[in-house]
Amino acid sequence: MLKKISKIPFTDTPEQHDELMAIIAECKDDKSMLMHVMQEAQRIYGYLPFEVQLTIANGMDVPLEKVYGVATFYAQFSLSPKGKYNISVCLGTACYVKGAQEILDEICAQLGIEAEECTEDGKYSVTACRCIGACGLAPVLTVNDDVYGRLVAADVKDILAKYQ
Repeated sequence: MLKKISKIPFTDTPEQHDELMAIIAECKDDKSMLMHVMQEAQRIYGYLPFEVQLTIANGMDVPLEKVYGVATFYAQFSLSPKGKYNISVCLGTACYVKGAQEILDEICAQLGIEAEECTEDGKYSVTACRCIGACGLAPVLTVNDDVYGRLVAADVKDILAKYQ
Protein backbone atom coordinates (compact mmCIF):
# COMPACT_ATOMS: atom_id res chain seq x y z
CA MET A 1 0.00 0.00 0.00
CA LEU A 2 1.28 3.44 -0.89
CA LYS A 3 1.45 5.98 1.89
CA LYS A 4 1.48 9.71 2.12
CA ILE A 5 5.00 11.10 2.27
CA SER A 6 4.52 14.70 3.36
CA LYS A 7 3.47 15.92 6.80
CA ILE A 8 2.12 19.08 5.15
CA PRO A 9 -1.54 18.69 4.20
CA PHE A 10 -2.19 18.68 0.46
CA THR A 11 -4.11 21.66 -0.82
CA ASP A 12 -5.71 21.77 -4.23
CA THR A 13 -7.31 24.82 -5.77
CA PRO A 14 -10.18 24.43 -8.23
CA GLU A 15 -7.95 26.00 -10.90
CA GLN A 16 -5.16 23.47 -10.31
CA HIS A 17 -7.61 20.59 -10.32
CA ASP A 18 -9.30 21.78 -13.53
CA GLU A 19 -5.94 22.24 -15.26
CA LEU A 20 -4.84 18.72 -14.32
CA MET A 21 -8.16 17.22 -15.39
CA ALA A 22 -7.91 18.97 -18.78
CA ILE A 23 -4.45 17.50 -19.35
CA ILE A 24 -5.65 14.04 -18.32
CA ALA A 25 -8.66 14.34 -20.64
CA GLU A 26 -6.35 15.15 -23.58
CA CYS A 27 -4.09 12.18 -22.84
CA LYS A 28 -6.26 9.49 -21.26
CA ASP A 29 -6.58 7.35 -24.39
CA ASP A 30 -2.80 7.07 -24.86
CA LYS A 31 -1.06 5.31 -21.98
CA SER A 32 2.32 6.36 -23.39
CA MET A 33 1.44 9.90 -22.26
CA LEU A 34 1.58 8.96 -18.57
CA MET A 35 4.97 10.55 -17.98
CA HIS A 36 3.87 13.74 -19.77
CA VAL A 37 0.78 13.94 -17.53
CA MET A 38 2.94 13.43 -14.46
CA GLN A 39 5.36 16.15 -15.58
CA GLU A 40 2.47 18.53 -16.11
CA ALA A 41 1.01 17.63 -12.71
CA GLN A 42 4.33 18.39 -11.05
CA ARG A 43 4.46 21.72 -12.90
CA ILE A 44 0.99 22.54 -11.58
CA TYR A 45 1.51 21.44 -7.95
CA GLY A 46 5.29 21.59 -7.56
CA TYR A 47 5.38 17.92 -6.54
CA LEU A 48 3.35 14.72 -6.87
CA PRO A 49 1.45 14.11 -3.64
CA PHE A 50 -0.48 10.88 -3.14
CA GLU A 51 -3.77 12.58 -4.01
CA VAL A 52 -2.44 13.76 -7.38
CA GLN A 53 -0.96 10.35 -8.15
CA LEU A 54 -4.36 8.81 -7.42
CA THR A 55 -6.11 11.34 -9.68
CA ILE A 56 -3.67 10.57 -12.49
CA ALA A 57 -4.03 6.80 -12.05
CA ASN A 58 -7.82 6.99 -12.09
CA GLY A 59 -7.95 9.45 -14.98
CA MET A 60 -5.44 7.57 -17.14
CA ASP A 61 -6.89 4.18 -16.14
CA VAL A 62 -3.53 2.83 -14.99
CA PRO A 63 -2.70 1.19 -11.67
CA LEU A 64 -1.67 3.57 -8.91
CA GLU A 65 1.44 1.43 -8.46
CA LYS A 66 2.53 2.27 -12.00
CA VAL A 67 2.24 6.01 -11.34
CA TYR A 68 4.16 5.60 -8.08
CA GLY A 69 6.77 3.45 -9.81
CA VAL A 70 7.42 6.12 -12.45
CA ALA A 71 7.46 8.86 -9.81
CA THR A 72 10.05 7.05 -7.71
CA PHE A 73 12.19 5.82 -10.62
CA TYR A 74 12.85 9.22 -12.20
CA ALA A 75 14.76 11.80 -10.16
CA GLN A 76 12.85 14.67 -11.79
CA PHE A 77 9.77 13.82 -9.73
CA SER A 78 9.28 14.77 -6.10
CA LEU A 79 6.78 13.15 -3.75
CA SER A 80 7.06 15.90 -1.18
CA PRO A 81 6.74 19.67 -1.45
CA LYS A 82 9.83 21.81 -1.79
CA GLY A 83 10.39 24.63 0.65
CA LYS A 84 11.24 28.22 -0.13
CA TYR A 85 14.82 27.13 0.55
CA ASN A 86 15.53 23.70 -0.89
CA ILE A 87 18.69 22.27 0.63
CA SER A 88 20.34 19.49 -1.38
CA VAL A 89 23.18 17.54 0.18
CA CYS A 90 25.35 15.64 -2.27
CA LEU A 91 25.83 12.03 -1.23
CA GLY A 92 27.93 11.09 -4.26
CA THR A 93 31.07 9.10 -3.54
CA ALA A 94 33.51 12.00 -3.11
CA CYS A 95 31.15 13.90 -0.84
CA TYR A 96 30.09 10.84 1.11
CA VAL A 97 33.63 9.74 1.98
CA LYS A 98 34.40 13.28 3.14
CA GLY A 99 31.50 13.44 5.60
CA ALA A 100 28.36 14.41 3.70
CA GLN A 101 26.18 12.06 5.75
CA GLU A 102 27.16 13.91 8.93
CA ILE A 103 26.24 17.20 7.27
CA LEU A 104 22.87 15.81 6.17
CA ASP A 105 22.24 14.47 9.68
CA GLU A 106 23.06 17.87 11.21
CA ILE A 107 20.74 19.73 8.82
CA CYS A 108 17.92 17.31 9.58
CA ALA A 109 18.50 17.63 13.31
CA GLN A 110 18.50 21.44 13.21
CA LEU A 111 15.39 21.65 11.03
CA GLY A 112 13.52 18.80 12.72
CA ILE A 113 12.80 16.99 9.45
CA GLU A 114 14.22 14.06 7.53
CA ALA A 115 15.62 14.01 4.01
CA GLU A 116 12.88 14.39 1.38
CA GLU A 117 10.69 16.34 3.80
CA CYS A 118 9.64 19.96 4.11
CA THR A 119 9.26 21.96 7.31
CA GLU A 120 5.65 22.55 8.27
CA ASP A 121 6.00 26.27 7.60
CA GLY A 122 7.14 25.52 4.03
CA LYS A 123 10.40 27.40 4.54
CA TYR A 124 12.93 24.56 4.19
CA SER A 125 13.10 21.24 2.43
CA VAL A 126 15.97 18.78 2.44
CA THR A 127 16.98 16.48 -0.38
CA ALA A 128 19.71 13.87 -0.39
CA CYS A 129 21.01 13.88 -3.96
CA ARG A 130 23.67 12.13 -5.95
CA CYS A 131 26.72 13.73 -7.54
CA ILE A 132 26.22 17.37 -8.47
CA GLY A 133 29.57 17.62 -10.25
CA ALA A 134 31.48 19.65 -7.67
CA CYS A 135 33.66 16.81 -6.40
CA GLY A 136 36.66 19.12 -5.91
CA LEU A 137 34.64 20.98 -3.27
CA ALA A 138 33.46 17.85 -1.44
CA PRO A 139 31.43 17.66 0.65
CA VAL A 140 28.94 19.99 -1.01
CA LEU A 141 25.44 21.23 -0.40
CA THR A 142 23.25 23.68 -2.25
CA VAL A 143 20.54 25.99 -1.00
CA ASN A 144 18.52 26.76 -4.10
CA ASP A 145 21.27 28.06 -6.43
CA ASP A 146 23.87 28.82 -3.74
CA VAL A 147 26.71 26.28 -3.50
CA TYR A 148 28.65 25.56 -0.30
CA GLY A 149 31.70 23.31 -0.32
CA ARG A 150 34.48 21.86 1.81
CA LEU A 151 32.02 21.60 4.67
CA VAL A 152 31.95 20.06 8.11
CA ALA A 153 28.84 19.53 10.22
CA ALA A 154 29.70 22.57 12.36
CA ASP A 155 29.20 24.81 9.26
CA VAL A 156 25.49 23.96 9.04
CA LYS A 157 24.34 26.41 11.73
CA ASP A 158 25.94 29.40 9.98
CA ILE A 159 24.63 28.36 6.56
CA LEU A 160 21.07 28.03 7.84
CA ALA A 161 21.35 31.39 9.61
CA LYS A 162 21.80 33.08 6.22
CA TYR A 163 18.27 32.00 5.27
CA GLN A 164 16.41 33.03 8.44
